[in-house]
Amino acid sequence: MTALPGQAGNDQIAEEQAALRRVATLVAHAAPPGDVLTAVTEEAGRLLHADHATMGRYGPDATLTVVANWGSGDAAVPVGASAKIGEQDLHTIVFHTGRPARIDNPAGLSSKVAAVARELGVCAAVGVPVSVEGRLWGLMAVESRTGPLPPGTETRLAGFTELAATAIANTEAQAALTASRARIVATADATRRRFERNLHDGAQQRLVTLALDLRAAQSAVTGGVAQQLDRIATGLDGVLDELREIARGLHPAILADGGLGPALKTLCRRSPIPVDLDIQVDRRLPEQVEIAAYYTVSEALTNTAKHARATTAGIQVTERDGSLRMLIRDNGRGGADFGHGSGLVGLKDRAEALGGHLRLDSPPEEGTTLEVSLPFDDPPAWPPPGGRHPRRG
Repeated sequence: MTALPGQAGNDQIAEEQAALRRVATLVAHAAPPGDVLTAVTEEAGRLLHADHATMGRYGPDATLTVVANWGSGDAAVPVGASAKIGEQDLHTIVFHTGRPARIDNPAGLSSKVAAVARELGVCAAVGVPVSVEGRLWGLMAVESRTGPLPPGTETRLAGFTELAATAIANTEAQAALTASRARIVATADATRRRFERNLHDGAQQRLVTLALDLRAAQSAVTGGVAQQLDRIATGLDGVLDELREIARGLHPAILADGGLGPALKTLCRRSPIPVDLDIQVDRRLPEQVEIAAYYTVSEALTNTAKHARATTAGIQVTERDGSLRMLIRDNGRGGADFGHGSGLVGLKDRAEALGGHLRLDSPPEEGTTLEVSLPFDDPPAWPPPGGRHPRRG
């Protein structure tokens, strides 16, 4: 059946809107950025009936690195491949102008990128800049093996680059927020360590010296004066014990000296209810991970002892997939939540500041379970590191 006038154009618009909606849904659902860019590249390539489509990121070392690709029927330029900026090719033109560009006959070009394009049978290409918050981030390109791409390809491709830019901006904003929270946590931990050292080296040592002097004075007198000095010395011993507990709560020396295993064993020994500790970590982890794990267990055992009416608790600590995993359970009355001053919200914030998570399951009368994941390996770099470029006109 012959298409009615305008029907082909309407069908094209409908296909384009459907493709854009699919990508926009991924962006709205905060899909991993790599998945979004792969989807953007494939949708654009298929919609524009291209033979290849590529997404690349400009780096500070004057290169373009491929972060996503698509090819209809045969291999496209592989992810991770890079090309220098400065030769006569599409990505260099876009980099220097910040505007869409096209090459309809690469036969006369001598760059390495053009040579690869010829090997793939590419005879024409269109590239559109990907700009994130006013800076040139990268390039999206579609290539053809049959002839020049239709007029208007640049405009249609720009709709996809806008969605890609939104996904990239969201990812960068989330990364910046996570880094900021991690810096706040690290600063607070450093402050606690400084307070602990000041208490130990200052007030505690002075009180120990005073207590020794007082005991020496007590041995030189008798009667009521000796009894009075004994009461004062006992009071000083009590103050010293309280200061040690405060210092231990600020930053336990055993954690800094012995690591997570000994520190958790000490916490479990001090717990007023029996704790079954299963720790399968026999090495030192990054300091911020050990501190977060220690305070999580400390707060959990404190809540269990004060509020849960539990008779037993269990703690499992393992390493898996570049993260420290902790499972903390008790057989108490349940009903715990992130409110009511439980301290759990602070632990959740600390875990998330490190890129991890804390999940609470505490149904009434069925006990409480905390599942904690604290990553200690750096996540894979995505997108490849890049520099900030000036605004392009």
